[in-house]
Amino acid sequence: MASPRNEGGFLTQDQREKLRIAVQNAETLSLASPRSPTGGTTSALLQQYEQQKEQQHGAGGKGTWGKLIDTDTAACLDRNDPNYDSDEEPYELVEAPVSTPLDDYKKSVAPIIEEYFSTGDVKLAASDLKELGYDDFHRYFVKKLVSMAMDRHDKEKEMASVLLSSLYGDVISSTQIRLGFVMLLEAVDDLAVDILDVVDVLALFIARAVVDDILPPAFLSREKASLSESSKGMQVVQIAEKSYLSAPHHAELLERRWGGSTRTTVDAVKLRVTDLLKEYIKNGDTSEACRCIRELAVPFFHHEVVKRALTLGMESPTAEALIVKLLKEASEELLISSSQMMKGFSRVVDSLDDLSLDIPSAKSQFQALVSKAVSEGWLDSSFIHLGANGDVQDDEHEKLRKYKREAVSMIHEYFLSDDVPELIRSLKELGSPEYNPIFIKKLITIAMDRKNREKEMASVLLSSLSMELFSTEDIVKGFIMLLESAEDTALDILDASDELGLFLARAVIDDVLAPLNLDEISSKLPPNCSGAETLNMARSLASARHAGERLLRCWGGGTGWAVEDAKDKIAKLLEEYESGGDVGEACNCIRELHMPFFNHEVVKKALVMAMEKKNERILGLLKECFGEGIITINQMTKGFSRVRDGLDDLALDIPDAKEKFMSYVEHAKKSGWLLPSFGVAASA
Repeated sequence: MASPRNEGGFLTQDQREKLRIAVQNAETLSLASPRSPTGGTTSALLQQYEQQKEQQHGAGGKGTWGKLIDTDTAACLDRNDPNYDSDEEPYELVEAPVSTPLDDYKKSVAPIIEEYFSTGDVKLAASDLKELGYDDFHRYFVKKLVSMAMDRHDKEKEMASVLLSSLYGDVISSTQIRLGFVMLLEAVDDLAVDILDVVDVLALFIARAVVDDILPPAFLSREKASLSESSKGMQVVQIAEKSYLSAPHHAELLERRWGGSTRTTVDAVKLRVTDLLKEYIKNGDTSEACRCIRELAVPFFHHEVVKRALTLGMESPTAEALIVKLLKEASEELLISSSQMMKGFSRVVDSLDDLSLDIPSAKSQFQALVSKAVSEGWLDSSFIHLGANGDVQDDEHEKLRKYKREAVSMIHEYFLSDDVPELIRSLKELGSPEYNPIFIKKLITIAMDRKNREKEMASVLLSSLSMELFSTEDIVKGFIMLLESAEDTALDILDASDELGLFLARAVIDDVLAPLNLDEISSKLPPNCSGAETLNMARSLASARHAGERLLRCWGGGTGWAVEDAKDKIAKLLEEYESGGDVGEACNCIRELHMPFFNHEVVKKALVMAMEKKNERILGLLKECFGEGIITINQMTKGFSRVRDGLDDLALDIPDAKEKFMSYVEHAKKSGWLLPSFGVAASA
C-alpha cells in the first residue's frame, strides 16, 4: 500500500491519523475477511504503520541515524528548521465566543423585567432600558416582557400591560411595539409548548394594547392578511377582535381582567378610611388610628380622612371629642399636613347644604369645630376668612361661589348635550371673565373623575374656548391652579397627575397652548411642587414621535379626529381657491365644516399660503368670510396671533415673512376685519 509522503519522506500528521484509522478498521474486518477493504492484508497495514512510527521518532532503519532517546514529538519541532512543516504541529482548538449586540441586549433585558416584576418600579425599568441603547432592538423587549408575563400570575400580566403603556412613545416607539407583537404572533406555536392557554392570553394582551392606544385597531386587520388561516396566530387575532374588542364596555372589562390597575383604587381607599375611622370610634386608640392612616400611603388624599372624620363627628355628637383628638394628634405628628387639613375642612364647607338635610345643626356644629381647631392650632386661622360656617361673609366670596355653582351646572349640561356653542353662549351671559381660569380648573377636575368620553369632550371644549372666549393667559392660569394643587386636585382621583399630564399635552397638540407656555407655567410653580413632574410628563408626551396622532386618540378619539380632518379640508379648499376657485364655493366649504371655533386655522393657513405663494388673492377670501359673518373678529385675531407667534420659524423658509405679515395686518385693519389694537410685534 503506497502512501503519499512529504518532502522529508514522512507521512504528515493528518495522513498518519488516516492510516491509523484504516488499520483499526482492517483489524475489525479481518475477523470476517482475510483481506482488508483497501486490498492489502491486515498484517501488511500494521507493518507499514509501525514503520512510520519508527521513522517519525528517529528509530533505526535504512537511511536513518537510529533512535537515540524517546522524546515528545512537539519538543522536536523547530520552526527555524528549513524542513519545518506546520502541518506537523499538534492541533490546539481555542473556543472564542462570538457575541453580537443583539445577544448582549437579549441577555440584559431579562434581569430588567425580573426586577420590575419584583419592585413594580416603572421609572427604574424605563431608565434601565434607556441606558441599554439599541432602540431598534426594543421589539425583543416587548416580546420577552409579554412572554414572561404570560407564564406568570395575573399581577404580572397587569404589570406588563402597564409598563408597555408607560414606555410607549417616550422609550419604545410605536413601530417597535407593533413589531414586538408581530413576533409574538409568529411565535405562538412555540410558546404553546410551555403555556397551554397562550392563544387566549396573547389575545388579551393585544386587545389590552389596543384599548391602551399603544396598538392601532388596524393592527388586527393587517395581521389577519399575513397569517395563515390554520395558524394559532390567526386564532389569537380572531379572539382579540371578536371576543374582547367587540364586547359591550370592552375597555372597562379589559382594564379589570387581570385585577384592574396595579395602583390602589379610589373606592378602596375611601372604604379603608371609613373602616379605620369607625374602628377608632369604637376603641378610641388614637395611636392605632394614626398608624392605619400612615399605612394608607396616600398623603395627598388625607383630605378625605379629614372630611369623613368631620362628617362622622357631626353625625354622632358622642364621637365628636374622639374625632377632634385624632385630627389634632395627626396634625401635631405632621401626619396630616396643614394644606390637607384645610382642604378637608373646605370640602365639608362645600357639602354643608347637603349635610344640613340630614343633620339640621350641621352648620352650627361645623362652626364650633372650626373655632376649636383654630384655637388649638391644628387649623390655619386663615380658614375663618373663607366663610367657615357656610354663610357668606362678603360679596366677593358670594360672587365666586355663585360662579362655581353656575360653572359646574354648565359643565354637567355640556357633558349631556355636547353643545359647544350653547355653553359658550351661557358663559358669555354669566360674565365674570376674571373667573375664566376657575372654569378651566372645574372643567378638567370634573372630567378627570369621569370616563374617557367626558375627557375628550373637555379637551374639545377647551380648544373651542381658547379660540372663541378665553385668552392664553386664562388657560395658563387655569393649568397653574391645577398644578399647584396637584395633590389636592385629586379629590376622588388618585391618578390625577397622569390625567392632568395628558390634558396639558393634548392642549399643546390642539394649539391651545404653545410649547413655550409650558416653560412659563413651570416658572410660576412653587419650589418642589409635585406638579413639576406632571409638567415634565406632558413635555415628553407632546414631543414624542407621532404625538399628535396618539394624543388626539388618548381618550378614544371621538371628536378629536374632527380637528385633523378639518385641517386637511381647510388646506385643500384654500389650495383650490388660490388656484382660481370661486369665493362663494370656498365660503360654503368653510361653513360646512361646522367648526366655527376652529376658523382661526383658516386664517392662519390662508396667511401662510399668501406668504409662500406670493399671491394675496387669498386675503380677499378672509375679507369675504368676515363680511358674511363666517369668521368672527375673535377668530380672525386668533389666526393672526398664531401666525405672529410663529414668524421666527416662518422666516427660515420665507425671508420676508415679517414684512409681508405687517402689510397683511395693515390691510386687515384698514378693511375693518382686524382690531386696530392688534399688535404686530411677535410675542416673546
